[in-house]
Order: sequence, then structure tokens, then C-alpha cells
Amino acid sequence: MPRRHWHELPTSVLAEVKARVGPVLRVTSIEAGSVSDVAVVLETSQNRYFCKGVSPDNPKGWMHRNEALINPCLPTRVPRLRWRVDTYGWLVLGFDYVPGRHPDLAPGSPDLPALASALMTMAAALTPCPAKDVQRATVRWAGRIAPGAIDGDTLVHTDVTPHNFLVNDAGITVVDWSMPCRGAAWIDTALMVIRLIRAGHAPEQAEAWASQIPVWADARPEAVDAFAAGVAALNRERQHQRPSAGHLGPLADAAAAWTRYRAGGSVAERGMARESLAQH
Repeated sequence: MPRRHWHELPTSVLAEVKARVGPVLRVTSIEAGSVSDVAVVLETSQNRYFCKGVSPDNPKGWMHRNEALINPCLPTRVPRLRWRVDTYGWLVLGFDYVPGRHPDLAPGSPDLPALASALMTMAAALTPCPAKDVQRATVRWAGRIAPGAIDGDTLVHTDVTPHNFLVNDAGITVVDWSMPCRGAAWIDTALMVIRLIRAGHAPEQAEAWASQIPVWADARPEAVDAFAAGVAALNRERQHQRPSAGHLGPLADAAAAWTRYRAGGSVAERGMARESLAQH
């Protein structure tokens, strides 16, 4: 779905935004992402805002409503939602603007330590889960992953694409909290393992990286096994449902490779591989 230019929004929506921020001096379009109908940086005489919105006919508009509801519960490092416009079916959200670039996940990347630190901080800050009305992981993956494997009391992000991480002078800022759920504290790290494999890490290398994150080190191996297998099957199903989405195939391949690795050795053997790699 092609993005709309800012000036193509209904005049009533633009007027409501102006009423909240004042005259807009500059608009910079943002191309990353696939859900929003409009995504821009708005500059006024006083502030800069990251602004994204969905039209009345966008079937994924619920994701923006999710994010608006969850934002007050998130740690202070997450950009604050400063205003929202909900008119004529349009929902437009204005967040504090945070500068940064997306991290490099390739083997040897200097961004990997900061990425691990961000996941550690998230898990600690969001346990217990600060949001009351958030979907449980047991519901999100019902029928695919045994509830006992993924249940927990941590607010997890679940959409750990590099596009949702911004590297800046303060470390890494995690954005786009539109698909959170309440579950096991290690889920985001597990999903990042798949992303690392997709970026070129061998499964054992990705798990060695993950072993520095305490919630991952504390996870029950059989729970991670169940999660890996369930996510691999789901990713392959999504690839078949949307063959034109080029990113789904490599992600499904990475998840499958991880599942094969976890199924191929004993718990002790996997632990020895992680320890060996962590020392080099």
C-alpha cells in the first residue's frame, strides 16, 4: 500500500494537527514501515515530532490504537505520545522525535552489545507487566505453542525488526510498540535470535550472543524449543500466504534453521557450544 503525502491528508485532519502543534515549518517523509498510510517528521518552531497515521479503510489501524493505549505504560526512554488526532476515521499520532539509525545485525557488528543491553533493560523495566489490558502470549500463539512454554508477566515487544530499533548517543531506543503482549521475559530475545540468523549468524553464534541476556540464560530449554518450532511453522505459513512479501521467505528460512539446530543436539551439547563461542 503506497504511502500518502502529508498534503494529501484531509484538510480537517491537517487542521486538527495544526491546532495541537502550531504551524508546521517542514515535513520529512519516512519510507520505512508498511502499516501506516502516512509517516513523517514534523518540524515546528518549538519541536520535532514523529507522526504516523492510518486512514479509515486501513485494516491494520488497530495497531496504532494499540500503541496509543500502551504508550503511557512504557519506560521513559520510549518516545512519548504527545498528541493524537482521531477524526473522520483517521487516527494520527504524534510522538517525540528521536534521532538515530537502524542497527547492523551482521556478525561482528559493533551494534550487537548495545542491542543486547537494550533487550536486558526492556525485560527488567517491563517486569511485572505494567499494562493491564494487553494480549497474553498464550492467546497470541494459541494452538501453535504450548501455553506453559510462553506464559509470563513481562510486557514484550514482539516486533523486533531492526527498523524498530534506533541507535543514538544514548544507546538504543525501541520504537513502534503496536504489537506487544504479556508473556515470558525471553520472548523478544528469542525473536532477535531469528533476526540474527537471517543477518548471517550461525544458530549457535546467535544463541551465544543471546546467552549474555539474563532472562534468556534463565529460560527453560524445552520452552525455547517449543517457541522456536511454533514460530518457524508460523513464519513459513505467512510466507505461503503472502508470496509477494520478499522479507518473509528469508525470515522463515532463518527460523527453520534455528529449529533444526535446537532439534539436532542435546541440551548439554548446545550449552557447551554457547559457552565455547562466548569465549571467543
